[in-house]
Amino acid sequence: MARIIDGTKKNLVGAQVRALRTQRGMSQQTLSDRLETMAIYVCRGSVSRIEDQQRTVTDIELYGLSQVLGVPIAALFGPEETPQA
Repeated sequence: MARIIDGTKKNLVGAQVRALRTQRGMSQQTLSDRLETMAIYVCRGSVSRIEDQQRTVTDIELYGLSQVLGVPIAALFGPEETPQA
């Protein structure tokens, strides 16, 4: 059975997280700080690794990212990454 994520990418949302964050004029540190107010601890370096697809993202982190960025969780996947049923 084929893996969903290949060996070089550890998440599917990184590029969209970066795009949404920059569209909102938000720094990586600001994103990290806003997640922390939700008791979701993702340091600035981890935000960078998420955006570079070098770090996995937990379900609670997906929830927090969607809340801070003001989009539904599905929007974090971007149109090209949205799984088909």
